[in-house]
Amino acid sequence: MRKWALVTGATAGIGESFTRLLASQGFNIVLVARDHARLLERAEFLRSTYQVETAVIQADLSLNSGCAIVEQYLEQNEIEVLVNNAGFGIKYAFTTSSIVAEEELLNVLVRAPMRCMHVVLPKMKERNSGTIINVSSVASWIAGGTYSASKSYLTVLSESIHTELSKTNIKVMALCPGFTHTEFHQRGKMKMSSLPEFMWLTSDAVVKKAWSDSQAGKAISVPGWQYLLLSTFARFFPRPIVRKLGINIRARQRR
Repeated sequence: MRKWALVTGATAGIGESFTRLLASQGFNIVLVARDHARLLERAEFLRSTYQVETAVIQADLSLNSGCAIVEQYLEQNEIEVLVNNAGFGIKYAFTTSSIVAEEELLNVLVRAPMRCMHVVLPKMKERNSGTIINVSSVASWIAGGTYSASKSYLTVLSESIHTELSKTNIKVMALCPGFTHTEFHQRGKMKMSSLPEFMWLTSDAVVKKAWSDSQAGKAISVPGWQYLLLSTFARFFPRPIVRKLGINIRARQRR
């Protein structure tokens, strides 16, 4: 009997790549996103391409009601793999962005994955089996506004739960990619034309590395040699230098 995987932000980018990889591994897929038409299209593609079962959940995770829909599904169904991927970025500096946008970002990047994990982990512990991949970012180690702060929460919480469950068969990992070719930057209206091509990753390569690292029991996955270097710099260099780096990156995105 096939096991089920649930992916948030499943219709594009890293989330969409996860749905294909997991389907190719034999998992049935639950797709979560806001766009119902795209959900149906991606679900049909997975069914016809990989001969797996699919289910779709239309939910806006910035809303308490949307988060509750996914929580209820997790409570009522057995999920072997949870990928908390849904997210977006804000172009503007914290002092000029709207509080509505800031709260929506916090809800999607922090509240939703925390609540989903809190629901699914007791059931995983009961059967001593499961995988959780939280899509964080190398930005979690720099000072880049609410986005960095939210991703820092997700990385640290993933590390904490990974350590707490280290003597079990449950795998919990933070995926910390760098700049990846997805719809993320276009949706946030961020200017990325000045970024050198060698700094870009593909979502399929990121996901392949993430799945391999998660199954190997790693707490953190950083795909790409360039981001291994950058993350090492961000974690171990003096914080004044790291803060300046974060501000410079954010300023370039706002131009």
